[in-house]
Amino acid sequence: MSLDLKKAYELFADSTDFTVGIEEEFQILDPASLELTAGFERMAEAAAGVDGLAASVAGELISSEIEIRSGRGENFAHAVTLQADHRRKLFELAERQGVTLGALGAHPFSAWQDQHIIDTEHYHRVEDGLKYVAWRNNTFSLHVHVGVRGADRAIAVCDRVREILPELLAISASSPFAEGRDSGLASARTQIFTRMFPRCGVPDAFGDWTAYRDFIEFLKRTESVVESTQLWWSVRPHHSFGTVEVRICDAQPSGNDSTALAGLIVSCVAQAARDYDEGVPFTPLAPRMVEENLWRAIRFGLDGKLIDLRAGEQYPAAAAADRLLTWTAPVRAELGIEPAIPERNATQRIRDAGLGPRESLAASLRETVATYSGAQDARIHA
Repeated sequence: MSLDLKKAYELFADSTDFTVGIEEEFQILDPASLELTAGFERMAEAAAGVDGLAASVAGELISSEIEIRSGRGENFAHAVTLQADHRRKLFELAERQGVTLGALGAHPFSAWQDQHIIDTEHYHRVEDGLKYVAWRNNTFSLHVHVGVRGADRAIAVCDRVREILPELLAISASSPFAEGRDSGLASARTQIFTRMFPRCGVPDAFGDWTAYRDFIEFLKRTESVVESTQLWWSVRPHHSFGTVEVRICDAQPSGNDSTALAGLIVSCVAQAARDYDEGVPFTPLAPRMVEENLWRAIRFGLDGKLIDLRAGEQYPAAAAADRLLTWTAPVRAELGIEPAIPERNATQRIRDAGLGPRESLAASLRETVATYSGAQDARIHA
C-alpha cells in the first residue's frame, strides 16, 4: 500500500460505493499431524498453473499461511460468486499438494517458534521492525473491503465503524485454543495480534481526511512507517483500493459463516455511509471506551456482556448480531443482503463439543473442507 496521500485521496474521489472484496486466511496443515506446515511458496508456484487462481493467492507473513482474495466485486453478491470459485480452486490445489487447509483464528497447538517468515522484502521488513511481535503472530483472519466514495466520507465511515468492532469480533470469535490449551479467551487471535502490533486495534477517530493525512505524514516524517501496510488498525482506509477495510474478525471454520459475516460487515460499512449522508448525529467516542468492549469481546465473546456505550448500560453479547442487523436493515434492504448469522459463534461450538485442541481441530477441518470447497452456501442470500 502506498504512502502517497495525494494519490490515495484521488483514488477515494473516484471510488465506487459498496464494491466488495473478501480476503480469507487459511492455515496450511500436515494432514497426518494437523500441525502447521510450510507450504505457501510451493502452493503459490503451483497456483500459477491454475486459471484465475494465481492473482487471487497471497502470502501472509508465515509460510504455513495462505490467503485467498475475491478481487473486486461490483456488489456483495458478485464478490461472493468470485470468492466461491477461488475457494474451490484453492482447496483442490491444496489436495493435489498433499496439505489440508484450516480456518480458525489461531492454530490450537502448533508452536510459533517452528514457523518461518516468507521470503519477501515486505515481510522481511516486518520481521526486522517487530521481531518477537512478528514471530509470535501465527493468526488467521477475515478481511472485508467495501468501496466508499470520497476521502472525508471514508474517514467518517471508519470513525463510525470503529465503535462496533467489538460486536463484530464477539460474533466471529473462533480461537479459544492456543499453545495446546484452552486460553480462557474467546479470541486468542485478537490478543496475540491486535494487542501486540503497533498501530493496531481501535484507531482514533480522525474526523476528516486532513487530520488523517497529517498523522500519516507525521509517521512518514519520523520514519515510523515506510508503507501503509504498517497501519494495522482493525478498520482503515485502504490507500490502494479506495475502500474501507474491516480487519477485526477471526477466520471462520465454516465457509458459510464466513460469507454471512462478510455480508454483515458490508452492511455495517454501507449503513455507516448512509448515516453520514443523511446527517444522523454522531460524536465519536474515545478509544478507551471502545477498548472496554473490545476486551470483553476478546475474553468472553458472545458468552458475556457488552456495553451500550451511548447508554452506559450492559446488554447480553448474544444480542450483538440482532442489534447490528436492526441497525443495518435499511441498507440491507437496499443492497439485498440477508446474512444468516449463527446463534452461537465458533468458540462456543468448539467448547460445547468438549473436545481437546487436536480433536476440536480435526472436527473443524471436516466442516471447513465441506463448506469452503464448493458445497452450496446456505447461510447467505444476496
